[in-house]
Amino acid sequence: MGQKAPEVAAGHSEKPGLRARQAAAKILAAVLDRKTPLDGMLDPENGNPAYRQLNDADRALVRAILNTALRHLPRIDAILDTLVGTPLPEGARALHHVLTVAAAQILYLDVPDHSAVDLAVEQAQLDPRNRRFASLTNAVLRRLSREKASHLTATHSVSVIPAWFHARLAAVYGKAHAARIAESLLEPSAIDLTVKSDPEGWAERLGGLVLPTGSVRLPSASGAIPALEGFDAGEWWVQDAAASIPAKLFGDLAGKRVADLCAAPGGKTAQLVLAGAAVTALDQSGNRLKRLIANLDRLGLAATAVEANMADYKPAELFDAVLLDAPCSSTGTIRRHPDVLWTKGPEDIEKLARLQERLLRHALTLVRPGGELVFSNCSLDPSEGEEMVSRVLADNPGWRIVPVDPADWPGLEAAISPRGEFRTTPAMLEATATHAGGLDGFYAIRLINGG
Repeated sequence: MGQKAPEVAAGHSEKPGLRARQAAAKILAAVLDRKTPLDGMLDPENGNPAYRQLNDADRALVRAILNTALRHLPRIDAILDTLVGTPLPEGARALHHVLTVAAAQILYLDVPDHSAVDLAVEQAQLDPRNRRFASLTNAVLRRLSREKASHLTATHSVSVIPAWFHARLAAVYGKAHAARIAESLLEPSAIDLTVKSDPEGWAERLGGLVLPTGSVRLPSASGAIPALEGFDAGEWWVQDAAASIPAKLFGDLAGKRVADLCAAPGGKTAQLVLAGAAVTALDQSGNRLKRLIANLDRLGLAATAVEANMADYKPAELFDAVLLDAPCSSTGTIRRHPDVLWTKGPEDIEKLARLQERLLRHALTLVRPGGELVFSNCSLDPSEGEEMVSRVLADNPGWRIVPVDPADWPGLEAAISPRGEFRTTPAMLEATATHAGGLDGFYAIRLINGG
């Protein structure tokens, strides 16, 4: 457990916005120092206590500060290193988080500089660990406020992703594409909808844009999702365009028995049901399955939900088709989850690749002869995709790849590899004046059991 945020001293009038900044610094520390995923801490019911105690406006501010700080962290670190001059003592890690929270506001958010500075100094004064650095905090942040334009220019060439990850991207995609991926992470992620039917009609109603996947991309300012036309009627659901691709790789599913092996929250399950399949939706989390069922209920769709660890799952009858969207490093989702690169490292990628290999090998045993399997994940790393699949196929000669035809995916031809795999990156799909660009990084491959 992390330390409790310092309380305001008796008789001391609390400054508005102080608790929001304290919560932001506390959560940032958990992400960077204890590798705690951000989503769980920002859960309104079960998240970080300091966050849950805030009103809605302050919660929104905390989310903005954290997402901004994590997206720009290497540049913020470089600027603070220049301003502080000599390295902070080992015991001053808590101060680093206070300075980072303030710098994110001064450099990138529409928050008055004086407010960010004053509240950071107040935080330092109230925390026994940082009290001796209050004057330093004031001096560093006031100088940053005066010189921010020059510091932003000076750090423009600093990559916004960790060095280890940049090296992996450059090795796989080349330096130019790796740089585009890194820069794309600074752009706000889009909100895409998978619609039951008539994407052009829904794009017109919602001011959206139809993507090459058939998804409808909402304009950058769309308001609350549940308030949009079609939500209550279950006409569509939120699903990143890239996440909609795997379920579309199957052949005709009408009347076929299909298993979705890591199904929650259910976007892909809904696609399979909509395609006419009788779907068994598997997940090892009962709570996640409840969310899946609720999502399907809103859409007026139904599937058989099974709570089970798929690695141990043995159905009474083999399936016509199986979708395995496997747990992964999630490096393809860092536009919407900027904490991923700071909570995971190379060792996590290798560990997750081994897990995926075990799951894929088991998933192959669930498919009848002549049946299909689509494997996918939201990683950008081929060790979790192409390389792992190649090993599994080498040991299962009865299985072969069904290549994706680029002609079937106009606008995404560049995402299809020479052997017919899908590999999207956040640098694909150009932004427009009204709609964000990019999409999640996804890997997907279609296999058939010829044995």
